[in-house]
Amino acid sequence: MQMHETDLMRADEDFNPLARHGFPMSPTRLMLVDDHLMITEALASRLSTSMDLWVAGRCTTADPNLIDIVRGLRPDVIVTEVAPFGHEIADTLGKLMAARPEARVIVLTSDHDVTHAVEAARAGVAAWVAKEQGAAEFEAALRGVVRGESWFPPHMLGEILRELRADTRRASQADDSLGMLSKREREVLLAMMDGKRGGQIATELTISADAVRTHIRNIFAKLDVHSRLEAVRVARAAGLRAPGQAA
Repeated sequence: MQMHETDLMRADEDFNPLARHGFPMSPTRLMLVDDHLMITEALASRLSTSMDLWVAGRCTTADPNLIDIVRGLRPDVIVTEVAPFGHEIADTLGKLMAARPEARVIVLTSDHDVTHAVEAARAGVAAWVAKEQGAAEFEAALRGVVRGESWFPPHMLGEILRELRADTRRASQADDSLGMLSKREREVLLAMMDGKRGGQIATELTISADAVRTHIRNIFAKLDVHSRLEAVRVARAAGLRAPGQAA
């Protein structure tokens, strides 16, 4: 059964302990997102005993209205699974944060891929918690995030910090690197920043698909990156914008 925004807000009024007992203080508003609603229901039930937390809404990762629900619920903290997002983790997390910039995001996941944790850290999530951990550990991480802290698994932290430091180094070098790009390579990079794929870029620039691939390889080499996502991030950090595009 699919639950939409109004259903979620109505269904989870019962989980607001302060409203139930007439307390005037405002609890931290939580939104729970998972590929299984049963998990969010169980977690909401457990958190309902906390006087300082309120599960304002729940939905599945596949809900087509996910972003609209975030806007409507106005959560302080979003708790989400990321495993179903696959290679779109960074993009999806970015959209969640853009929909509610004030919210802090916690990843509660069965995903153990450290590269995905790195992408989540780059996107700005506050915590990455494995589902195998106990509920008490999750609540501790959650309350830490509410206090402004961050938490990532110790065994992932070294790789995350190395990659973030490398991002900083690449960003500081990005101005010079962008200056090394040819006019055509900059056009290809701008198209990549606009989300276009190889075939679209070839059609738009009236060049062959092989030429696009060559330009992309050259861009990767000159920017010292290994993926489209990294190339776009470095370009944005260096302030590259299409003519007339706002910064």
